[in-house]
Amino acid sequence: MVRDLSTSLCGISLKNPVVPASGTFGFGLELAGCFDLNCLGGISLKGTTLEPRFGNPTPRIAECEAGMLNAVGLQNPGVEALVREKVPALRRVFDGCIIANISGFAVEEYAACCRIADDCADIDIIELNISCPNVHGGGMAFGTDPEAAAEVTAAVRAVTSKPLFVKLSPNVSDIVAIARACEDAGADGLTLVNTFLGMRIDVRTRRPVLANGTGGLSGPAIFPVALRMVHQVSKACRIPVMGCGGVARAQDVIEMMMAGASAVQVGAENIRNPYACRQIVSGLPGLMEELGIERLSDIIGCV
Repeated sequence: MVRDLSTSLCGISLKNPVVPASGTFGFGLELAGCFDLNCLGGISLKGTTLEPRFGNPTPRIAECEAGMLNAVGLQNPGVEALVREKVPALRRVFDGCIIANISGFAVEEYAACCRIADDCADIDIIELNISCPNVHGGGMAFGTDPEAAAEVTAAVRAVTSKPLFVKLSPNVSDIVAIARACEDAGADGLTLVNTFLGMRIDVRTRRPVLANGTGGLSGPAIFPVALRMVHQVSKACRIPVMGCGGVARAQDVIEMMMAGASAVQVGAENIRNPYACRQIVSGLPGLMEELGIERLSDIIGCV
């Protein structure tokens, strides 16, 4: 029996639910020489800001026993380069869903960046990363306060007609409140979760391993917490969810979808193994057969 891996996000069909997460797959083209990108359901592109950014000083990456810390600092060529060069080049070799991940440090910056991205026909979904510090709000991340999250979501909703997903920070006491605020402000979907704030110390130098001091923790260590948040939010909101956080194998995709995710992003595992997404996709049909699943879409939110 042929197993049906297809799913959809806001009316956009995906051949399967596997999507490399932003920041772990570059702009897609970096991996195009390693395998056929068309085996993927979609690609979430490297986080992009209005202006080019060099990012944080090095070292930016630190290994952990069950994951990694990163403090790259949104190094990117800017949104104009994204729509003029990166996305058109990717579309020439990839027929799946292209997701532009947009970041900013003020509401006006988010809106300006998304307005430019909205004009690019080859971008299918805009994914709003609201884990950035609000420079006009004392440095608190937009994603840690429901009112701030709603404000930036509404501002972007006003300038884009594309499906709008908001990527939520897990560094909050009540992620459901943030999710509902984004939904009420016009989000079409939610991506969760982003990285957890963490730190490593070099015991010989007695200094933090990362030049930035702290960074975002990702990898298998965070999977159970990310899964719990996906489950909570999918039950509380009516809009679709892309699950993200520690996904490393086909079983993790199944769990995320049972918890309520319509698609599943793979992050840190791509850094450890550039072929991870392809391997996960190829492993899904056999696992579906073992579990008696004919269509992946049938298990979304079954728990």
